[in-house]
Amino acid sequence: MFINITDSQTGDNKGSAAALVQYLEKENKDRHRDDQELWFNGQQHDVLPQLVRVAIDRNIAKLSNNDSKFFLINISPSQKELDHLILKYGKDTAGDLLKDFGVKMMDEYARNFKRPGVMDNRDLLWFGKLEQHRYYKHSDKEVKSGERKIGEKKEGNQMHLQIIVSRKDITNRIKLSPLNNSRGSNVSHSAKLGQFDRRAFKESGEFVFDRMFDFQRNYKDTMHYASTMRNGTIQDKAALYSLAKLLTNTDLVLAKSEFPKTSSLNNDTSLGIVNTITGALDLIPGMSAGGPSQSDMSEEEKRKRKRRRKL
Repeated sequence: MFINITDSQTGDNKGSAAALVQYLEKENKDRHRDDQELWFNGQQHDVLPQLVRVAIDRNIAKLSNNDSKFFLINISPSQKELDHLILKYGKDTAGDLLKDFGVKMMDEYARNFKRPGVMDNRDLLWFGKLEQHRYYKHSDKEVKSGERKIGEKKEGNQMHLQIIVSRKDITNRIKLSPLNNSRGSNVSHSAKLGQFDRRAFKESGEFVFDRMFDFQRNYKDTMHYASTMRNGTIQDKAALYSLAKLLTNTDLVLAKSEFPKTSSLNNDTSLGIVNTITGALDLIPGMSAGGPSQSDMSEEEKRKRKRRRKL
């Protein structure tokens, strides 16, 4: 699951949303009017693009010329996730289910701010668009190598969501910025913009998808695993290494009830998961969160450890 929040994919988000709305209409250009993909939110699935632009552009009370007026959220399920949707529910239904997933993710987006009056997607001004294709860009390695040209469609199932959300809430009174980095540490700043944990929001996408569609996610495929192995402490990495080994070598599955029960993840999510894993492993004979044994390590890993000891 890839989830990203940006100022805007095209055009300046400090002005009108017209350029972005027009860009996201690209797949409708070659379609008959009756076959075009319309915009949706938590209440409607047939919103016209001109209404999207007008609604976003008018919801800017007390924002200065230099303030962001809207943000773009890209929600792209993996090939495994899309294959699961199509196999379980059928190709014709998968798109509508992905829209339902988008509504749930906007609930998570709203709750992540931890602001009174901003509880779910109905408290936001937002519009989503289901897209079927992705296109090669100048930065793609296939384009750089000459294998593909800019603008060519990418292979495989590329179904994904693009969501425009206003900087202001549905009442046009509360400022909300998902690019705020305070996470509640700066009280006055969070009171103005809301505290927002982007990592928690992205991780919540996996939990919501798995719960909605009964998707059995390999633990090594989780964002938490990848992020911890890339940026975590030695203790965190050791705990997750042992868990991954356990789940690979046995039929045991970590019960979902062990994970945080809150609808939205919080700043303590990673620590809570690691502590849960560590405690669970210590209770299993022959397992601990002590990390990989010498026999489990590759020759390269052994050489790295020797170099660190010399330092």
